[in-house]
Amino acid sequence: MQKVMIVGAGQGGTSILKLLNEIDFLQVGAVIDLNEEASGLKLAKQLGVAYGTDWKEFLDYSYDIIIEVTGCQTTFHEIRSVKSPHTVLIPGTVAFIIARLLEEKESLIEKLQGESHRRNLIFNSTDEGMVVIDGDGTIILFNRSAEKMIGVQQEEAIGAHVKDIIHNSRLPDLLVSRRVEANKEHVLNNGLKVITTRFPMLNENNEIIGAFAVFKDISEVVNLAEEITNLKEIQTMLEAIIQSSNDAITVVDEYGKGILINPAYSRITGLSEEEVIGKPATTDIYEGESMHMKVLQTRKPVRGVKMLVGPHKKEVIVNVAPIIVNGKLKGSVGVIHDMSEMKELNNELHRARQIIRTLEAKYEFEDIIGSSEEMKLAIDQAKLSATTPVTVLLRGESGTGKELFAHAIHNASDRKFNHFIRVNCGAISENLLESELFGYEEGAFSGAKRGGKKGLFEEADNGSIFLDEIGEMSLHIQVKLLRVLQENEIVKVGGVKAIPINVRVIAATNVNLEKAISEGRFREDLYYRLNRMPIYIPSLRQRIGDIPLVASYLLQKLNQEYGRNIEGVTDSAIAKLQSYHWPGNVRELENILGRAIIFMKYNETMIEAHHIPHFPHSIMEKREEQVYEKNNEELSFLEKMNLYEKKLIEECLQRNKGNKTASARELEISVRSLYYKAEKYNLEKKFMQ
Repeated sequence: MQKVMIVGAGQGGTSILKLLNEIDFLQVGAVIDLNEEASGLKLAKQLGVAYGTDWKEFLDYSYDIIIEVTGCQTTFHEIRSVKSPHTVLIPGTVAFIIARLLEEKESLIEKLQGESHRRNLIFNSTDEGMVVIDGDGTIILFNRSAEKMIGVQQEEAIGAHVKDIIHNSRLPDLLVSRRVEANKEHVLNNGLKVITTRFPMLNENNEIIGAFAVFKDISEVVNLAEEITNLKEIQTMLEAIIQSSNDAITVVDEYGKGILINPAYSRITGLSEEEVIGKPATTDIYEGESMHMKVLQTRKPVRGVKMLVGPHKKEVIVNVAPIIVNGKLKGSVGVIHDMSEMKELNNELHRARQIIRTLEAKYEFEDIIGSSEEMKLAIDQAKLSATTPVTVLLRGESGTGKELFAHAIHNASDRKFNHFIRVNCGAISENLLESELFGYEEGAFSGAKRGGKKGLFEEADNGSIFLDEIGEMSLHIQVKLLRVLQENEIVKVGGVKAIPINVRVIAATNVNLEKAISEGRFREDLYYRLNRMPIYIPSLRQRIGDIPLVASYLLQKLNQEYGRNIEGVTDSAIAKLQSYHWPGNVRELENILGRAIIFMKYNETMIEAHHIPHFPHSIMEKREEQVYEKNNEELSFLEKMNLYEKKLIEECLQRNKGNKTASARELEISVRSLYYKAEKYNLEKKFMQ
């Protein structure tokens, strides 16, 4: 058994003492508080626990746990400095949380007990007998009225089989038939005749879990039937209907006096039954004419009348109809629709549509077109990353579809029902980007919004944020981004309080980050944080075989945009497209196909080779033509190393006839590293197609 000391005997300490006193393996050795009148000291005295005002007098090596509940940092540090090394010191903040949870637990228990009491009060106050059985036929509910009619006490009935209490009960039959038996006459063991209705009980999976019966003495039913006449009959029928309505319903008699309202009426108008029942029909009107009185005068219904009702001037639309029985006017019934709720719902719907339009991730993995090994590898890696919360770095040239991958990763993750925020880091100035990403406090700078502003990271909480062109981000913002990735928290511009967030970061760049690090433009620690799950998206020239598939997909999109019906691309046109190296990747291919469609005649349905415009002079070809002009003696050590590395890779690729996997294995590097180096030395056009 572990020995515990509680320092602090206020409300929190008292709650903790109550809890520990109920735990067998913990023994409270002492309770300490400077206030001799503290509630915890009084409780300790009642429980026979040692107590005092100075913890130093009680502290020794026998204590295993000390709970500091004073909230005083000085006391906490003093205890920590003198306690035994084996003694665990629990700080006040943790203790207060425990105390708060205990209070909430006690409150919930009291609430549950109250609800249980109210339920039993309802069941036992009704005149109808009620018997409920479980799936085995055992009685689990037996109210006071059933007790009186059947002549068996609750204590004896509950837990017994229903056949032992009511010998001819049909409730077990409902467990098999699963059918409702309504208004059936039944004779009890003592000869009393009742009218009963039996119901099977089904769970959400449509499985039978029991049955219950509601029954009433026939003599009482006959007496009640004799009382229900004229307006009382109508009132009784209406009550069953209107009590469950979400719209406010009010009923008046033929003289315009209120006789019935439902709970929704009180909620909307702010008026209770005492303020309406027996009062004139004009009681609830703040502005406008009484429609009840108008209907009683004209005996004709009115619909869609706008009014202000109740002390809160609630704007409503009123429909009122007369109640006519056997040709006689007996009153009128009105239905009130709350316009403010309808307006609020419309506003919420409008806001929701705006949010969906701006935050939705539109693409999924099925939208990524490609059958090449390089693209399949990228897609497989992306699908794997979607199942984890890891930060993803999408690498590849401009136009390769990095944003498409970001959308697909979000939609395949468990965050897909939360926000997806897109940010182009290269398109926003440094000062604006910081406030947009992290938000700002009120007065953080001139022109700042009143009350401050939430940043995009806060907007994306529990969702994903896509940071495109991450390589263009300034060093200052890189530091703040690193904090987000390390600590999962942000600090607003002009603020000091850290705000915890839960955001999945998907970054993308077409910049050589390794080179940017060497040039001091990108932080190395941020690079390692981002590079945990790098995904290289191959350029179009590295998957020339995918061009027919990609072109077919783009044609569907362009047909919708241009209102055309182009059926496809001929083999000669495909061959021409495959002869180009596509420095602009898929984006450039879409542009070329779009230009071809624009200049096609309306009777032409296939893109021919002559429809494709001349390709621009290749930037990559210029690079390929460049050579080092320096003599070896003028080259630096790094330049010499690069030349030697380029030569080794080029020779290896030639030996393996461009096979990337075999070349990477021979060079003892990853396939991804081979791609990077081939791009660095301009070898991708020659060997990476």
